[in-house]
Amino acid sequence: MLRRIIRPARRLPIWLLLSVAAPFVFEVILHLWRYNVPRPASELDTPFFTSCQEPDINAKRENAILVMLARNNELEKANKTITSIERHFNKWFNYPILFLNDNQWDPKFIEVLNKTSRGLATFEVIPQETWTFPEGVDVNAAKQNIKEQGEMGIPHAGEEGYHHMCRFYSGKFYQLEVLKKYKWYWRLEPDVDFNCAISYDPFVQMARHKKVYGFTIALWEIGKSCPGLFRSVADWKEMMGIPTNNLWKAMISASWVPFPFRRFMSWLPHRDAYGDEWSLCHYWSNFEIADMDFFRTRAYQDLFEYLDKKGGFYFERWGDAAVHSLAVAMLVDPRKVHHFEDFGYRHDQLYQCPANAPGGQLPESQLLGSGTWSPETDNGIGCRCECDGLLSRNYGSYCLNKLKQPTTVKRPWFKWLL
Repeated sequence: MLRRIIRPARRLPIWLLLSVAAPFVFEVILHLWRYNVPRPASELDTPFFTSCQEPDINAKRENAILVMLARNNELEKANKTITSIERHFNKWFNYPILFLNDNQWDPKFIEVLNKTSRGLATFEVIPQETWTFPEGVDVNAAKQNIKEQGEMGIPHAGEEGYHHMCRFYSGKFYQLEVLKKYKWYWRLEPDVDFNCAISYDPFVQMARHKKVYGFTIALWEIGKSCPGLFRSVADWKEMMGIPTNNLWKAMISASWVPFPFRRFMSWLPHRDAYGDEWSLCHYWSNFEIADMDFFRTRAYQDLFEYLDKKGGFYFERWGDAAVHSLAVAMLVDPRKVHHFEDFGYRHDQLYQCPANAPGGQLPESQLLGSGTWSPETDNGIGCRCECDGLLSRNYGSYCLNKLKQPTTVKRPWFKWLL
């Protein structure tokens, strides 16, 4: 008799739990579906070329410039980069090169780099009012906070100049008087290797295909460097009524917590007001080929000014790579973002290394010249790449795959954690 009484009591909470949970589960599924990035019917961002091209040395050039921010003590590293890009690209296309410094240039630096760049370089000093703390920031508090960030072990966060650099590249860079006459730029860094011949003009191809932003590497941002950045960007997006596109969705890791409890997640770092999380994926901005007119738009400059007033470039370590990436994801049609997967590129410890295209190395080309390069490989797309091509990149593919979702039919889920 006792067991008959107890048994229904045991079953009732299970059914009650299922009936209560079902609406929440359905809401979570619906919420995740809203952030699903649909698979396009075809590839929307393919390499401009998949083999060597005969460099067209007489073709019309775009209004473009190569730019490097460097310091006098980086002479050797800067010279290494320019030597590499001269050998693999600019000896055919002769684009001007601009060197920027926040201090006066050492004559030795100018002498060496002028020689390496064949006289195509100019050397400018960044105006002091551009490379400093913005108005309204408590400078003493900011300096103390920078010191504390360094003590926390956040990379570069203890260096005041690094904070100035991030703020500079996030907004003030595009307003420099010396750059106003140019539309396109290719960002260079000291200590870079280009490992493949770039036998076509990427500026021309970007313009021809109506691209706005080009990158080589995508990876995670260091979370503790910018806990408040995404919330600030997302708040500005909502305030301006900007619709969500597929690239913005690709940036997000939608929350699995059901409404209304999801709102409590907004108190955590890297969350928007609704509790959804930025994946921390971004484009590594030490390589950028981009249309500066995008960064000069009223929308982008309004965003930068909004972020500047938040103080996060100093009281956190908001990086220009993250700012650029979130802005591009929010404001640019995903089809206008290009992955230069045919470029061989190394900076610091990370690299991208395509395999050479079979039958596409043009060994008889007089302009490309003689030399040695790695063996050709089936499905290779590189031009005379000197890296072996067996490992196309030495960093995890998660962010690259995630950010390319809007433009590719490929969904290599098994590679996401590699």
